[in-house]
Parts: sequence; structure tokens; C-alpha cells
Amino acid sequence: MKHTLLFLLTLITFQMSFSQVFDVENIKNSGDMDNRINIVIMGDGYQTTEFAKFETDANNFVTDMFSQSPFAEYSNYFNVYIINIPSNESGASHPGTAADEGSYNVPISSVDNYFGTSYDSYNVHRLLYTENFAAVMSVLADNFPLYDQGLILVNAPHYGGSGGMFPIASTGASSSEIAIHEIGHSLINLKDEYYPGDILAEEGINMTQETNPSLVKWANWMSSNGVGIYAYGSTGSEATWFRPHQGCKMRYLGYPFCSVCKEGIIEKIHDLVSPIDSYLPENGLIENPSFPLEFSLSLVAPLPNTLESSWTLNSINFASNVDNLELIETDLNEGNNTLTAVVTDNTLLQRIDNHEAIHAYTVTWNINISTIGITEITSEENKLSISMFPNPSQDLLNFSYKSSLSTQLTIEIISLDGKKILTTDFSNNEKSTIDISTFSSGVYLVNFYSNKVLIANKKLVKN
Repeated sequence: MKHTLLFLLTLITFQMSFSQVFDVENIKNSGDMDNRINIVIMGDGYQTTEFAKFETDANNFVTDMFSQSPFAEYSNYFNVYIINIPSNESGASHPGTAADEGSYNVPISSVDNYFGTSYDSYNVHRLLYTENFAAVMSVLADNFPLYDQGLILVNAPHYGGSGGMFPIASTGASSSEIAIHEIGHSLINLKDEYYPGDILAEEGINMTQETNPSLVKWANWMSSNGVGIYAYGSTGSEATWFRPHQGCKMRYLGYPFCSVCKEGIIEKIHDLVSPIDSYLPENGLIENPSFPLEFSLSLVAPLPNTLESSWTLNSINFASNVDNLELIETDLNEGNNTLTAVVTDNTLLQRIDNHEAIHAYTVTWNINISTIGITEITSEENKLSISMFPNPSQDLLNFSYKSSLSTQLTIEIISLDGKKILTTDFSNNEKSTIDISTFSSGVYLVNFYSNKVLIANKKLVKN
């Protein structure tokens, strides 16, 4: 999700403007920015003499964000950077013009800050906002083009904030909660669980018009952890839209994310970051190989570690849940041998049998053996995303498949008594539908294979 194209457009748009290069600091370093979600915090209303305060405020936000599930469990998947942007004056403007001013006791002020953030936006006092997104995009383009999520932290002690592409929050009470809620929108695409209005009401991870408990997108969490199908309201359009929980952070600040939103956040993390940070040996790094041959994975582990790995040699199970492996000469055949490591995340924060998507990450080594010894070892990494829905299903089962190496996917459906019911192949970026209406009602096992290696499996319920 790195915003490279956005920056190219931005640079073209602002090619005549003066480049503004500021000091960038890393305040949370989990690893290579190319395989992490990079959050970039920009300060507004901080004078040069207040940069130390800005860093403290940013660190306080980081502490708050990564103390909450599921960001706490997946903290290692994020980097956080700050950009020290000097404002001429401290704070944010407050013109005192909002209709609800009587509910607040905030001094009226006009502040010359860098981005022009101000309270009272759109006639709402707490709406701390700026229209100057051209300046925000320009700062990011000039200082950190590989961001995944930008955030503006405003040096103002009063409650306030706003959402959009770049969430904005003050340093007042609940400011971190505002920012985390808004990141739920901008990074994850979660919906509000209070009614957002007819214009913003739409199908999403945590918003639907489906009322059938077996078909609703969060069917896997129904009747667990307070998850149900709850109407947004009792009349009008609100009564036709439903949320999964009555007390989620996407509805109330200070609450945890509900199970459905946690699963959606993890799904996005899996989409953006591979748990395989690096592996050995890599192509071009093998000189005069000899036995035993050593293979290893360096993984980005959740906290606690819920990653699982399986290793196959020539399509036969060889080892599991190890990061390092040795092969001796008798393990290999003359000719080409294939060693594949498959990494998946089996966190209990996702319920994979009913969850629509499967993410799997593989490294494959091709080891060529001749009568004179090891002649070549090559390697390649692959990222696979597989969707199967709806589950349970009565008649039609939809599949979609993506692979970074364009490998073919084989799907095998097996009955619980071991009979192979159906086998079919899918090409990369293919979407297809299988008619299972003739299947007997019950539970089936669906196996997914890539290059003859079992990547994942899940249960299918036929109604």
C-alpha cells in the first residue's frame, strides 16, 4: 500500500512549489520499511523549541495505540516515524463560531500554524480540521513518500480531532482514542458503528444489511464476545443497517475493538506485511555449497507468536514449526529437488474456517543434485491470497485467488470419510464459482495446493 503513485501525482502537481524538507525521526523501528506498515506522524502547532514535546506526545500516542488489541499483538508489523514541522505559533486556531460553543470553555484564538488546523470546522467545535491537504501531501512527498498512514498531531490541549485520509487529533483528553478510531477508517476501512448518515452507509467489514445469521459476513463470530446483528436505529434508513457489536471502539471512544473489527485489522496487516522478513540461502548467495545444507527463515512474529510453518521436501512433509533446517545427502534425490516452507498465522483473533480469506507465504528452494554433487540452488518467495465464500453455502461457492508469482492453485474438496468429491484448478487473479448444490449436506474439508504443496485447508459447511 506504499503510496508511490500518489507521490508521483503529488510531485507533478506541486512541481513548481518549493520543496520543504524537515527532520524525520524513527520512534518505533520494527524492521525494513518495505515490509512494515509505516505510520508517519506530522506535528502542527509546534514551534522549533517544542519539538521535544512533539516527540513526547507522539510517543504517548504510540504507547496508547500498541497497548490495544490487535495492534498490541501485531506491534512488530509497524514502524512509526515523526516529521518535525515548525509552526510560527503554538497551538490551533479557535474562532469561537461553532453552534455548540456553549458546551465548551475554550479561549478564542487565531494561530499561525503550519497546516492551518482549527477548531469549529463545519460549525462543530470539536471538529479540529484543515482544508490544506495539499500541504500535507507535499510534506509527505518531500519527506517520507513510502508512508502507509499519515497522521497529524496538533499541539492543542482541548478535545478535538477529525478523520479522512489523514486523521487529525489534539493532545487533549481522548486524543489517542480519536486517532486510533480514525485509523480504523483510513487504514483498515472499518465503518462507524454509530449511524454515519445515509451518504456514508455501505457494506463493509463491520456494516451490513444482511440479517441472516448464517450468511452475515461475521457469521464466524455470532453469539461470541457479544457479537450479533444489531440495528443502527429503529426507524428509517438506520433500521435497515446493522453492526456486529454494541460497544466497539468504532462506536464509542475508550472501548476495545470488537472481535469483527479486530479480525478486519489483522486481515489488512496480512495483506500489507509478509511474516517472512528474509530467508537463507537466497539466489546468488550460495558459493561452493556442501552438506549439510542449511536453510532458514527470519519471521516477523506476533506477540505471542501465532505463526506456524510447514516444510515439505519433494511434496512430502519433512518438518513443522521450525525456523532452521538441515538437509543431508541422503535426504535428496539425484536431479531436481524442491524444498518449500509455508508460513501461516493461526491467531485465535481470526476464525479461519468461516473467515473468507486465507493468507499464506512460501519460500521454495530448487536444489539440483548430480553425480558430482550440488550443482545449483535457486530460491523464490511467493505470497498467496485465497478467498472462499459464503461458508456455509447451500448452492454456489465463490473463489478468488492471487499469487505474487502467478502460480496455479489446485482446490480439492474431500468428504469427512476421505472421498475426493471435486478437484479443480485456478489461475492467478482468477475468480470462479463452483456449484455444490448436488453435494449432500454436511461438513467437507477443502485443501489448497500450489505446486503440489499443501498451502492451507479449511472446513466447508454445506447446508
